[in-house]
Amino acid sequence: MKKKLTASIAFIMSILLLSQTAYAQRTREEISQEREQMQQEKNRTQSQYQQAQGQLGDLEAEQEQLQTEIEELDAQLVEVIASVSLMEELIEQTQKELEEAQKEYEEAKAREEAQYDSMKKRLRYLYEKGELNYVELLSKTASWAEMLNQAGYVEKLQEYDAKMLLQYIALKEEVAQRQEQLEEKQSDLDAQLYEMEEEKAAMEEMMEEKKALSEDYDIQIVQVRQEAAVYKAQIKQQNAQLAALQEEENAIIRAEEERRKAQEAANQANQSTSNSGTVSTSAGGLKTIPPATGSTGADIAQYACQFVGNPYVAGGTSLVNGADCSGFVWAVYKQYGYNLPRNSTGQRSAGREVSYDQAQPGDIICYSGHVALYLGGGRIVHASTAKTGIKYGYANYRPILSVRRIVG
Repeated sequence: MKKKLTASIAFIMSILLLSQTAYAQRTREEISQEREQMQQEKNRTQSQYQQAQGQLGDLEAEQEQLQTEIEELDAQLVEVIASVSLMEELIEQTQKELEEAQKEYEEAKAREEAQYDSMKKRLRYLYEKGELNYVELLSKTASWAEMLNQAGYVEKLQEYDAKMLLQYIALKEEVAQRQEQLEEKQSDLDAQLYEMEEEKAAMEEMMEEKKALSEDYDIQIVQVRQEAAVYKAQIKQQNAQLAALQEEENAIIRAEEERRKAQEAANQANQSTSNSGTVSTSAGGLKTIPPATGSTGADIAQYACQFVGNPYVAGGTSLVNGADCSGFVWAVYKQYGYNLPRNSTGQRSAGREVSYDQAQPGDIICYSGHVALYLGGGRIVHASTAKTGIKYGYANYRPILSVRRIVG
């Protein structure tokens, strides 16, 4: 009776496992394709986001430089405006001095003309009348001494007239010279004021252009920030979708693992029935080390998958009793006659480096402080953590530092 029961259980489990295998293969293939497409879309979005961030940085740097130029130009403009104001004050002051000099010149000229007219009258009186004037002069004097005094007075009068005329002429020329200097000064100030006004107008025009350009940068920066925000939201959504696909595939992997364990149990039950006629209750236990066959990277990758579910042990190198990440890789390759470095740092230098887009099954995927074996299609097998043990995963779950090829 027990023998029939065991055979029936094995038969039912075999049928169930066959149906689960067909479903799992179909679903995993669909999920893998969807995940690859989603990853490609995410990579494109990530690239667009990085480009937007780079463009944003460039725009902000250019705007900052432009703002510095505006501040420098504004300071220069303030200096020019102050110079224009000072120049206008100087011109106004020079104009007043010029008006005063003109007034002094007119006064000096009037004095010169008056002195000249007065002297002409006296000379005409003294010399044009001739002796008649001297007769009158002598007839009016009481003595020769008085006459001589009068004659000396006449000579002094002539000297005084000539002296005063020369002084007025010199004063008029001095005032005229100062007036000419003031006119030259005013002309020079007018020219400087014109040039400063032109410079001020050019600076104001340049300032308006730079302010308009700064406003344009503001618009561009807002647009790029909005684009970056959209890309960031898309990346967040794509990460969530990838995580959902990962969880879905993990569920299928767990189902496959359960199927495998059930298959082992069924096989043991069949073997136990055929050998001893008793029911076996073994669930399979840890995976043993089967003989290594083949010599390609794909063979090595396939061989490594047989130990999924075995424990993670820090410092361990046993494919059955437990290994850490580098110990797992080291032990798998050792079965094929390769003597790799024991730690992840040394394995990062083993073999030759290839790019990730050229990775093949059996290559070592190197991370910071961790290594895994590549299975193809973006999948890996590795001794992950003490909680998860040896498991499947995705190669890009962490930043990849290097891909090392040992075989081929």
